[in-house]
Amino acid sequence: EGLRFAIREGGRTVGAGTVTKIIE
Repeated sequence: EGLRFAIREGGRTVGAGTVTKIIE
């Protein structure tokens, strides 16, 4: 995807910056 995001998972920030792929 190449989106700039800050994904919070389990209370921690993962994939901060460039998100390649997000699997929930």
